[in-house]
Amino acid sequence: MSQEMRENQDVFILGEDIGVYGGAFGVTRGMIEEFGPERVRNTPISEAAIAGGAVGAALTGMRPILELQFSDFITIAMDQLVNQAAKTRYMFGGKGKVPLVKRGWRIFQDLKWFSLQQPMMQKDF
Repeated sequence: MSQEMRENQDVFILGEDIGVYGGAFGVTRGMIEEFGPERVRNTPISEAAIAGGAVGAALTGMRPILELQFSDFITIAMDQLVNQAAKTRYMFGGKGKVPLVKRGWRIFQDLKWFSLQQPMMQKDF
């Protein structure tokens, strides 16, 4: 993530406790010092708001990395990810793009089953 952020000023990361704390698993540790709070954005505890912010930023040309701490909470953000991010290109005749990356940890639940049934979502497992 850091390498991509160094190479592209449009890339930023948003999520819970990712700034000074460095994320629940330390993945973003040191990033706020290198990139500042404008590109390492702490958010409230609201997965729907985090995903909605990422979708909105992507629609304006930014390249957000959406950090969700645990896969258990991704279902809270499904409206934004499935009905907005994944379908925008199709809803606007191929003219809309939502270039975002969703990253997080699979701890308690394996939700691959859901994304495998969504043909509009690109997956990397």
